[in-house]
Amino acid sequence: MMTQLHLLYLFLFLSFSTLTLSSEPRNSEVEALINIKNGLHDPHGALNNWDEFSVDPCSWAMITCSPDNLVTGLGAPSQSLSGSLSESIGNLTNLRQVLLQNNNISGKIPPELGLLPKLQTLDLSNNRFTGEIPVSVEQLSSLQYLRLNNNSLSGPFPASLSQIPHLSFLDLSYNNLSGPVPKFPAKTFNVAGNPLICRSSPPEICSGSINASPLSVSLSSSSGRKSNRLAIALGVSLGFVVLLILALGSFCLYRKKQRRLLILNLNDKQEEGLQGLGNLRSFTFRELHVSTDGFSSKNILGAGGFGNVYRGKLGDGTMVAVKRLKDINGTSGNSQFRTELEMISLAVHRNLLRLIGYCATSGERLLVYPYMPNGSVASKLKSKPALDWNMRKRIAIGAARGLLYLHEQCDPKIIHRDVKAANILLDECFEAVVGDFGLAKLLNHEDSHVTTAVRGTVGHIAPEYLSTGQSSEKTDVFGFGILLLELITGLRALEFGKTVSQKGAMLEWVRKLHEEMKVEELVDRELGTNYDKIEVGEMLQVALLCTQYLPAHRPKMSEVVLMLEGDGLAEKWAASHNHSHFYHANISFKTISSLSTTSVSRLEAHCNDPTYQMFGSSAFDDDDDQQPLDSFAMELSGPR
Repeated sequence: MMTQLHLLYLFLFLSFSTLTLSSEPRNSEVEALINIKNGLHDPHGALNNWDEFSVDPCSWAMITCSPDNLVTGLGAPSQSLSGSLSESIGNLTNLRQVLLQNNNISGKIPPELGLLPKLQTLDLSNNRFTGEIPVSVEQLSSLQYLRLNNNSLSGPFPASLSQIPHLSFLDLSYNNLSGPVPKFPAKTFNVAGNPLICRSSPPEICSGSINASPLSVSLSSSSGRKSNRLAIALGVSLGFVVLLILALGSFCLYRKKQRRLLILNLNDKQEEGLQGLGNLRSFTFRELHVSTDGFSSKNILGAGGFGNVYRGKLGDGTMVAVKRLKDINGTSGNSQFRTELEMISLAVHRNLLRLIGYCATSGERLLVYPYMPNGSVASKLKSKPALDWNMRKRIAIGAARGLLYLHEQCDPKIIHRDVKAANILLDECFEAVVGDFGLAKLLNHEDSHVTTAVRGTVGHIAPEYLSTGQSSEKTDVFGFGILLLELITGLRALEFGKTVSQKGAMLEWVRKLHEEMKVEELVDRELGTNYDKIEVGEMLQVALLCTQYLPAHRPKMSEVVLMLEGDGLAEKWAASHNHSHFYHANISFKTISSLSTTSVSRLEAHCNDPTYQMFGSSAFDDDDDQQPLDSFAMELSGPR
């Protein structure tokens, strides 16, 4: 009977994992924008919240959408972007505006721009584009405004541009174009600064902006005087209009400022019933609004279904992460807010994210955490230089200790339900901190499980939770096993199907290579040969023990911590496998205290301080001058 049940769980899990991870549908606009992002170098993190696993990109910075959630605008001017513009831009067929001026983008202008039938404005000026202007631009029948000036474009002047019916502004100045300039329907165009054109063209062609139908120079003197009077009248009228516009603009700005102040005042009225929650600080909305520069998109650290997380700086200089929840009038936003308040008030541990305070008004729910300067494990696994092996072991043990505290040292115990690399944060000493308790559940120690709707992240969900909705501490153990595999391979479970040329789920692939004794094929390529094969094998064994199909066969987190620290792995592995031909399990992990790599030694002086050992990262102030504001990313998100 047990064997049949085991096989049933195996079939359900592999079927679901294969379907979800191998053939997960993608939003075509998300995919196109991620390709554009990957082709660009973004030194200031302007595109940090572009998440390839989003359902749609309408909440992303620099993106404009229609009421139907279709991307109609891409605007990232003056962001110091470099790299090249991906041809995938041609897949954003609803684009009306592309504004990428004043950057350092190089390479050729992609011909795929001609596939955007609704494009009205294209501004690629003041970049480093080379090559010819694509002939396909003539297909942009809706184009009205085109600026390609101040690049290094060459080749003949594109006569095909004269075929665009609605083109009213064209600036191709300061390039290296050649050839004759055809007659243009554009009301204004500029070709100054193209030496090969100006040598063979009349002087007025290169004198600056030219009207398509200039006034004749053979007018009579009386006509000239009438024209002068008309010009003066037009000038006075235009001046009056400009003054009127400025006055209206000033009035609108004043009204907008007053409205914003009114909103801030209304939002500063805290809701009753949440005052004095333990040692948590109650922030005003105005205080958090100022600390995040008005919740500026430049301060976004992470984004997801819950809302956004912003980097903030309080009045005393303390760096914080401010989670601004959305849908607070629905069940999800308000539920997550109260869950995190309740859970974090119960769980205080060095390896658990500490809550500093909150803000709860009639229209806002905000949570304030310490700022984690090294972001999440997920972001660090994708960044360079890569995390070294000793640091990965240190992270594994720290996260395990945090989960151990939740499961076995809290009363009632807490089930996290969303253990993944994105929810393990790193403080200034690269100490692992378990964060995001938005899905957590309380459970009495005498209870074996809790039954809920299935929530979490695909690839980290335990099979029994997926099939029955029953979650326990053993579902967290399963997710932790997947986290160990992510530390070993450098891959996120959701990225597996795109990165590895194998069919099936990540866990299936790992088990297959483990059985074939090809562990070196699992290890993150960024590590090169700088890792201990025995230690990798031992961590892999712990991961496989944690991801066994039956929850009763998985170890408790107290056992996991011991095995990672070098105690009891051989016995546990032997108990789960009657015979073992993979590794000599009697060779244990070296303890973390013996780490001697360069990356760990750099942290010793600060992280071995007795104050840090007692209180963790919160005992130290973040030095704002040591790193740029947007140089790190952090995820505090729940499930997408």
